[in-house]
Amino acid sequence: MTSSSLNRVDVTEFATRAHTAITLCTLGQAHLSSYHMTQRVLLIVGGGIAAYKSLLLIRELARRGIACQVILTKGGTEFVTALSAGALSGEPVFTDLWELDEQAEMGHIELSRSADMLVVAPATANLLSRAAHGVADDLATTTLLATDKRVLYAPAMNVRMWGAAATQRNIKTLADDGALFIGPDIGDMACGEYGPGRMAEPDAIADAVQGALMGDMSLDGLRSDKPLTGRKAVVTAGPTREAIDPVRYISNHSSGRQGYAIAQALADQGAQVTLVSGPTALPAPHGVARIDIESAREMLAAVEGALPADIFVSVAAVADWRPAVQYDKKGPKPKNGIPPLEMTENPDILASICKAKPRPKLCIGFAAQTHDVIKLARAKRKRKGCDWIVANDVSGDVMGGDNNAVTVVTQDGEESWPRADKRAIARKLAQKISHDFRKAIS
Repeated sequence: MTSSSLNRVDVTEFATRAHTAITLCTLGQAHLSSYHMTQRVLLIVGGGIAAYKSLLLIRELARRGIACQVILTKGGTEFVTALSAGALSGEPVFTDLWELDEQAEMGHIELSRSADMLVVAPATANLLSRAAHGVADDLATTTLLATDKRVLYAPAMNVRMWGAAATQRNIKTLADDGALFIGPDIGDMACGEYGPGRMAEPDAIADAVQGALMGDMSLDGLRSDKPLTGRKAVVTAGPTREAIDPVRYISNHSSGRQGYAIAQALADQGAQVTLVSGPTALPAPHGVARIDIESAREMLAAVEGALPADIFVSVAAVADWRPAVQYDKKGPKPKNGIPPLEMTENPDILASICKAKPRPKLCIGFAAQTHDVIKLARAKRKRKGCDWIVANDVSGDVMGGDNNAVTVVTQDGEESWPRADKRAIARKLAQKISHDFRKAIS
């Protein structure tokens, strides 16, 4: 892939102006040593528009204490500069196979030996093809062919290129050889199309790197032996709407993002997922069956219809009450003040499913609180009869925002996770669920 000089300026402006100035002060060579980094990644940056995300990945890995050496392919240099990558990594950046002759101690073999794993991001269709066929005509492909370390690919390309039979054959070849994969995500493309092909986000790739460094073999997302393969999961998400009349309703600020992210993360782990969703503006997660509902009663009926299941995750912000009377037409405003609105209690979906027969093996609820978060979550777990409660403080922008900080409350204690993107929280929860099922089997 090539670009005009204007493309290169645009991408470099986006990536470097926002981050390099800060990083030169905080993540330069001297500061990197203060992290006492013991793990190293060799990052190969392919030639695609998503290459700017590789700069953010270097920064995210450094934040997690993982050092990063960078190889820029010829195409990669069309989108980001060695100066930017070097400033963020605090390490020399290599672009040419032959320049290594000047540093005999840092040949392509030593580059891979000095790293704990290799990451290719973005992994373009061309780079995947060359790696799959054992081509070794530049520094990147020579290093990939020579390495005995695990390789994680983050594909990024046009949706049609991703779906092409040749690309899928190349991916299968690499996966069969032991490569790991993350993504691609579904979304808008730089070319204007929509679908699978967007490179995974830097924090997701960093999560995958950390998992791989700890020995997680479930990251490739393509093989049949995913940890939740054969498991069935039901997830609820979004708000409910409780109608007063055909025009007015009672609801809340839930966006559905956390529940949708959990449904996607469970599907990525191999589960067969049914998502029961209240009204949201979100597209259905990839590979997930979505059932759209409006009211709490409709949600309960849909969940019960999706049983039996191994896993139930109740994320939806279900209205506790609904109007006792739902009018079939909109009435005029009363002449004497505000009309009375008598309320009645909605069904308790989480408690109902925890008592269902057969009961899901793992029932997980969410506790959205504005105060005494952990105390109230402990009480809710016992009251509902569920296995885990994921407690979060919604006094800020959590219900409508992209980030969350949670504490998972179980019978054995509590585990707090710091504020992160909701997709990262979802992946961590899915991994914990997978671990719980592996432990139960063993």
